[in-house]
Amino acid sequence: MLCLRQVCLFTLRHYQARTLNSDLLLSQINSCTHEDEVFSLVGRNKARLSEKHVGIALNMLWQLQKKRPLLLRTSDYIRNHSQFLTLCVLAENKVEHMEDEAIVDTLYSILRLNVEDHDSLAEVLVTEAWKRLERQVLLSLPALSKFALCLYKQCRHFSPVIGKVAHIVDMKLDSIQDIRILSVLMISISDVISQSFRDRLLHKAGQLLEEKDEVHFNYAKRILQFLQNVKLRYHPLLEKCNKIFLKSASRLDIHSISLIFGLYEQLGFDNAEFRLVAKQLLSETIDDYYDPETFAKLFFTLGPMAGSKERERLLVTAMHMAEEFSSHQVLVILKTMQKMKCRNSHLLKKMASILHKHLDSYHVLQLVKLTQYLVVLRCQNLELFAKLKMLLFGFLKSSVIPADTAAIIRVLAMLPSFQVEEIIINKAAAVLPQCRLHHLNCIATALVKWNHYDQLHWQNSSERCVKLLQKLNDCGFQRLQKANNLNLLLEELTHVNGEWFEEVLSEETMGMCQRLIDQITWANVLQLSSFLIKTNHRCSSLLDRIASVTVENIDKIHPFEIYFILFLFSALNYDPPANEEFFEYCIQHLTSNLSCFETHHLVLLGHVLAVAGYFPPVLITTIFNVSFLSKLDAQLGVLPDTLKQRVRLRLMKLNRAVCLECPEFHIPWFHEHYCQRVFHNCSSRINPLRQHVHRMLTEILGGSHYARISVLTPYYYEIDFECILDENKKPLPCMAQNIPTDDVEGIRLRHDIKVEGRKALPPGAQRIALEFLDSKAFSKDSRHLKGEPAVKKRHLEMLGYRVVQIPHFEWNSMVLSTKGEQLEYLRRHLYGIQ
Repeated sequence: MLCLRQVCLFTLRHYQARTLNSDLLLSQINSCTHEDEVFSLVGRNKARLSEKHVGIALNMLWQLQKKRPLLLRTSDYIRNHSQFLTLCVLAENKVEHMEDEAIVDTLYSILRLNVEDHDSLAEVLVTEAWKRLERQVLLSLPALSKFALCLYKQCRHFSPVIGKVAHIVDMKLDSIQDIRILSVLMISISDVISQSFRDRLLHKAGQLLEEKDEVHFNYAKRILQFLQNVKLRYHPLLEKCNKIFLKSASRLDIHSISLIFGLYEQLGFDNAEFRLVAKQLLSETIDDYYDPETFAKLFFTLGPMAGSKERERLLVTAMHMAEEFSSHQVLVILKTMQKMKCRNSHLLKKMASILHKHLDSYHVLQLVKLTQYLVVLRCQNLELFAKLKMLLFGFLKSSVIPADTAAIIRVLAMLPSFQVEEIIINKAAAVLPQCRLHHLNCIATALVKWNHYDQLHWQNSSERCVKLLQKLNDCGFQRLQKANNLNLLLEELTHVNGEWFEEVLSEETMGMCQRLIDQITWANVLQLSSFLIKTNHRCSSLLDRIASVTVENIDKIHPFEIYFILFLFSALNYDPPANEEFFEYCIQHLTSNLSCFETHHLVLLGHVLAVAGYFPPVLITTIFNVSFLSKLDAQLGVLPDTLKQRVRLRLMKLNRAVCLECPEFHIPWFHEHYCQRVFHNCSSRINPLRQHVHRMLTEILGGSHYARISVLTPYYYEIDFECILDENKKPLPCMAQNIPTDDVEGIRLRHDIKVEGRKALPPGAQRIALEFLDSKAFSKDSRHLKGEPAVKKRHLEMLGYRVVQIPHFEWNSMVLSTKGEQLEYLRRHLYGIQ
């Protein structure tokens, strides 16, 4: 019976297909070249229209629109046409008779024609498709992806029907071989999937991207959107998508480039090569963008990496176009100005003047961001700030979401001459028990700022503020004590920093991480390492656990994440129990995957390893290569200024370390002019402490000419004091040694500084470098020297110095509370007396 039923169904469908092909009306609809022709046929044949005619007519209306440029489409005309209403009514009445995939096609077509998401026809089509899925009617994968996309466009992100689609995808994932279909499904179901299902989707996407020689850049964009939806920076997929964008560069327009940059920004990913390509493409077409929407996108993408001429043209055009900008575009322009560190007074005044007509259209978080941009850009429009304050207060009064309340309070504290009001204290007190650590941090930062500047002006305000801060501290402690999941705790800690956290919760947080130490896995070592870097804590148990987990799971951890883990150990100058094995495994993994790193990342990696005392030949020879340095120089031009300066400084330090510690590489010192520029641009380094100590050294050694202050050594290390003692511990005049380290212009570096330094001194004499170390030289609550000061000591010794380092905790202790005790302390260290 079952076989007979299947044969009958096949015969029926075959007959229907032949009828469809031979249907004259159907052929006429399919032959239409204009929407009015479709409507004319519908008007003349209402009584003859079957569910097939209706579905294909609606689809044809969308196909005709699709062929037109976006600005020439006439969706409004179609939706308001009487025959379109007729089609919708007929479709709604005949939906139960439609074939499965026709239902999906019809739903897709009307949504693309901008019919309201909850239009009655859309609702009926979704309901019917859902019923069929529940009856185990299996749509083809293309139809399923199209249906899922329709649900996503209707914002049904958490609906049960999306859950049903996700279940089907879960069951059929292994059979999906089309990255276009998979990418659509991934976006659509991203809000209802488990972590394990997410990981399977990521693995499948990575496989399909690897297998296909040519992948359309739109599919790669969808993969990025999926990563954004699940809030995951997954480097393997990001890198694969980036390669697709680079291959497709000639086909990318301003809209695609802007979207990619926006997604990269939200995912915390960047790529200098893509920046270079985008800059070239956009710079060549900078005069082609005349409408506000595309210009705002151009400003957003090109502005932060534009050269001086391009930057000026962008600013001038923004001034001329300002009146036409929408509320969203104004926000984009101001955000980009902040990223560019552009405080162009004329453009800022213009943007501030037109903001008044847009303010009422912003939702609360947009208003918070807008206020922040204006404060950072140092806007002087007090009238605008007054209106912002009024609007923010309105949102604060009605806010019931802790995150919004915290954000409003934080930004209110940024307003110029703002005095806190009682409603803020009351509102903060009401939401504290519901706040996450990040929100508590925002509120605490604002309260500390107001209290610091004594801006609380109503009766008993200081007392209430102190009580609120105490309650806030208690909420922070309670939230930490309830933590039982390290992943969730690290997620909360990602955005927490500042004075309040350091003083109140830092120690408790470290204790909680130690209590959850068994939950450290290869999947969260990066987050934990980043947190420890930020807090500057040298916790042996956590560091040892990170090292062991890294070694055991080295092949599962992305090389770029290994860099951050090594940065932690290098910066804190910490050696785990199996130190050699740890660094050997990490370095082997890194050097086998150097292609995963951008040029500037390789420089940062080289510096981190050099601080730890490792110089992998393949990495060093890769970096100190003319073609590599030329590529680096080109890419530095499109990097943010802060990153650009950091990379240049790290390259100099790496160059210095290689010259001093690895002469066998025969790498020349080529940073002299760079160092001269840096030191010429620095302010005076003669501070009161140095002057005070110099007077004491003069007293100990017997004259000011025996001790030099703020000295530049060969290879441009700066030391607080330099003096020379002969073999009998008697001081020698420094100036007599004819070493022009005070005169930056006069420094002439030699090939073998160490040897020549020894020749310059009488036999048995020694040059002493006296260094005062503040709290930055040590990890938090520790007397252990960090990586950079330890390297400096090592290098100064290679340059022929005996290095005397004076820690702040010794110099500022009660033991050295008098001048006499300080003199004796310095004398013992200078002369090496135990």
